[in-house]
Amino acid sequence: MNIGLYYDFFFILSACLSCVYVYMWHKQFNVNLSLIFVLIPVANLGYVSSARANTLEEAIQAVQLIYLGGTFLILFITFYIFSMCQIRLPKWFSTGMVCASMAVYFVILSIGSGTLFYKEVHATKENGMIVLHKVYGPVHTVFYVLLGLYFVLSFSAILYSFFFKKQVSRRIIWLLFFPEVVTMVVFFGGRFFTRRFELTPAGYVFAQIMYLVIANYLCLYSVEDTAIDSLMETGDTGFIHIDSRMRYLGSNQIAREIFPELNGLAVDQSLLKKPRLGMRFSKWFETFNKDETKDKFLHSVQDKTYLVDINYLYQNSRKRGYQLVISDDTNNQKYIGLIKNYNQNLEKEVKEKTQDIVKMHNNLIRSMAKLVESRDNSTGGHIIRTSDVVGLLMDEIMKDPEFTWKNQITPTFRDNLIKAAPLHDIGKIAVDDEVLRKPGRFTPEEFEQMKLHAPEGAKVLHSILRDTNDASFKVLAENVAHFHHERMDGSGYPDGLKGDAIPIEARIMAVADVYDALVSKRVYKDRMSFEKADSIMMESMGKHFDRRLEKYYIAARPGIEAYYRQKEEEEAQEEQA
Repeated sequence: MNIGLYYDFFFILSACLSCVYVYMWHKQFNVNLSLIFVLIPVANLGYVSSARANTLEEAIQAVQLIYLGGTFLILFITFYIFSMCQIRLPKWFSTGMVCASMAVYFVILSIGSGTLFYKEVHATKENGMIVLHKVYGPVHTVFYVLLGLYFVLSFSAILYSFFFKKQVSRRIIWLLFFPEVVTMVVFFGGRFFTRRFELTPAGYVFAQIMYLVIANYLCLYSVEDTAIDSLMETGDTGFIHIDSRMRYLGSNQIAREIFPELNGLAVDQSLLKKPRLGMRFSKWFETFNKDETKDKFLHSVQDKTYLVDINYLYQNSRKRGYQLVISDDTNNQKYIGLIKNYNQNLEKEVKEKTQDIVKMHNNLIRSMAKLVESRDNSTGGHIIRTSDVVGLLMDEIMKDPEFTWKNQITPTFRDNLIKAAPLHDIGKIAVDDEVLRKPGRFTPEEFEQMKLHAPEGAKVLHSILRDTNDASFKVLAENVAHFHHERMDGSGYPDGLKGDAIPIEARIMAVADVYDALVSKRVYKDRMSFEKADSIMMESMGKHFDRRLEKYYIAARPGIEAYYRQKEEEEAQEEQA
């Protein structure tokens, strides 16, 4: 067998396999794997050189090349195995391993001039080839101890991962195991098989083949990188990197099509060179920095809508800037738009139906009040007028930013009170017709019977509104009916309540009820002038009425008087017709 051709074959094969690795190379490949594919052809070149050496010096140089692989190749294989097994070596330990290998190789470089690795070395020529005869020095023993340590560490990592690391592929573990075994066997036991030539080059090539298989599978098992690759290959996902100083770091073609301004930016230029783009990105980053949950923004270009997902750009664990991932969200936004339009239309329909129901409800309430009022021939139009006066009073109360009952009186309270006002005398339905329709003043006995309309009104409303969903309106309407004849000094009826014990809605109702009674014509009295009615109202503040309502009554008085003048004109026109 021609030993030179044997070494040539495995050198060329190892070089070709390294070329295949370069062709397959991917950014997620471990740097130690790349160094392995660099060192194996170098070590095999050492064997080629040793077969062609003609002098002792050439033979020594070839040995130094061979030991370059022997010293560092096993080190990088060990690092690679730990990386694949997801086991982190302490930095001090891995640094110590590198330093130890470098120290040993530094001694190897002194072969021929020093005695630490080879105490003696001389050459003879056998079968046309230079053969070195060596006497090993102490560092040669250290070299074998170091290799033994690396093999022990590698096998330990493989066995540990096989039994305890569930997130490491069993296929990868087996593929790591076989080249490790073969390399160890040929390195330490090659001489037992043959002394004519070294089996190590063949072992190295076998390891290369296995590592190429691992590299092929590695692309699938690296979830983060394959996910990014898949996104990149789909052709519809854009990526932009910006540093923390708003400098442009780079983007892919899709991103530049979505944001054409990027085409005019050079790497490392500030985004502020493109004011519109810079302002948009700055606003997004500001929002994202304040609340990291707000990391998605929409960007529209013609008929397309893109979703921009912002994340921090990390270098190790340090934030260095921002990464923008841009995807076409047009169809999703159209769907959301359809849902939104549907919801808006549905909301509009519900609102219209609700308004119809509320309108019908309000009309029903007024109709009930008018039905009761029709039995009383002395109070025509009273329920409508008092309701309108309540509205004028409430308008003035709501204008005051510091009104006394700020937490109690709300827009909803206002609407409920105006709606409940026509029902304040609904209890008259329980009063006998002879009393209710009496044209003159009541006797004491008749007045006592008339007083019952207040509590009876509350009972009637409690029964009618028992099943309503609007509990606040129910309570307010009952209070208005029950307590609108109570007085602040306690002289009112039916319960003789005093001061704040009277619900505020009843106190407001009382002002409108009494004022209408004063300025309206009844069968037993003429219409009172506004001046005289106002004099009575002002004298009653603090006695009959809550003095805190005085300023609102005064503010509303011009509007109230104008309202009654308009009513008088309408009545006069009706009489003439």
